[in-house]
Amino acid sequence: MAKKLYTTTMTNKGGRAGEVWSNDHKWDFKIGTPGVDKDSTNPEQLFAAGFASCFNGALDIALQQAGVSAEPTVRAKVSLYQEGNEPDFHIGVDLFGHIDGLDEAETKKYMAIAETICPYAKATRGNIEVTVNAE
Repeated sequence: MAKKLYTTTMTNKGGRAGEVWSNDHKWDFKIGTPGVDKDSTNPEQLFAAGFASCFNGALDIALQQAGVSAEPTVRAKVSLYQEGNEPDFHIGVDLFGHIDGLDEAETKKYMAIAETICPYAKATRGNIEVTVNAE
């Protein structure tokens, strides 16, 4: 049985024209529609922040396991898509990784390992299109 390491809760009221907050109130955001509400964040930005952070943590673990001392950076680009005119929406993710001092081939190697470690990568595998790129 898996050992639960952490649980958190976020609450939303008002959907894409509302607000979201954590139970400890360390996070409290106005939520808006991408490209429309300039003074608020949106679910795609929050997902991108989580995916980039989680994947970078997994990349750091992959480097540590290999005995490589290097600083990784990961950028997640999340896109929102609509199929036709129906309310049929989905997201796609492009991950871009850079590891100081490593070339593109080595970076790709460690990013492939990170894909097997990262919970976000595991959760999205087979559900949405995710591309992994080395910079």
